[in-house]
Amino acid sequence: MGVELAEAFPVAREVFEEVDEALEQRLSRLMKDGPESELTLTENAQPALMAVSLAAVRVLESESGKSLAEMGDLVAGHSLGEYSALAAARSFSLGDAARLLKLRGRSMQAAVPVGEGAMAAILGLELADAEAVAEAAAQGEVCNAANDNAPGQIVLSGAKAAIDRAIEIAKEKGAKRAMLLPVSAPFHCDMMQPAAEAMAEALANVDIQAPSLPLVANVTAEFVTAPDRIRDLLVQQVCGRVRWRECVLFMKEQNIDSLVEVGAGKVLTGLVRRIDRDLTGVAVNTPADIEAFLKSL
Repeated sequence: MGVELAEAFPVAREVFEEVDEALEQRLSRLMKDGPESELTLTENAQPALMAVSLAAVRVLESESGKSLAEMGDLVAGHSLGEYSALAAARSFSLGDAARLLKLRGRSMQAAVPVGEGAMAAILGLELADAEAVAEAAAQGEVCNAANDNAPGQIVLSGAKAAIDRAIEIAKEKGAKRAMLLPVSAPFHCDMMQPAAEAMAEALANVDIQAPSLPLVANVTAEFVTAPDRIRDLLVQQVCGRVRWRECVLFMKEQNIDSLVEVGAGKVLTGLVRRIDRDLTGVAVNTPADIEAFLKSL
């Protein structure tokens, strides 16, 4: 992860070094050499994904001679990506973002004993139908619609038994696919309340500035710029639904027609196509991507 960027651009190496220093951990070495089983632990994966995104952002700024605010109109991020977006927009420091995500991952993992929670992708049902499935499956246990990713792509989260029931009910209701996800905890559901409390305590002690670009928040699918409101929404986000489909449609309402996914992977770019074909998306995560994108500016 991030190796190509680090080898090609000193400013990217500086990001990885700063994250290592903030965490007092050689996360960059883990990202380069593994083992993968350790990197994919959520307390490592969350700051690692943020570091790759911020490295790419800093390279874009350095190579273009422009700030992020001069290149874009707003920022957004999916789940942990919201921290990346805020760090990119200078709302809080890179070091604080790394430490917060380390804690966020550790707290989410600790909130629910392994095996007691689960998440499932429900494909082919719209949000209202997926919510009905979750309600029917709960039977006194937690079962929430955690991610509204795109039309016909909903993720449910909650108690393992409830999620197992939800998978069967979803199939009965005509879902194209309903399957368990390989995750270590049931994120973005009510079972994450202990993690939300841990994040509230941590965020209370972090300096948060108004971002250089407005953030489209996961839990409201609306702009937020006030530091105290950002802090509150980041706490709510731990248990709250990631309203990504609505976030993208809100961006379109603000006359946005092109979205740039900066960091590892192309998942969000794919979701943008599913949400609205009028929007264009481009993923920027390698030196070649960066060169092509800068030429397009």
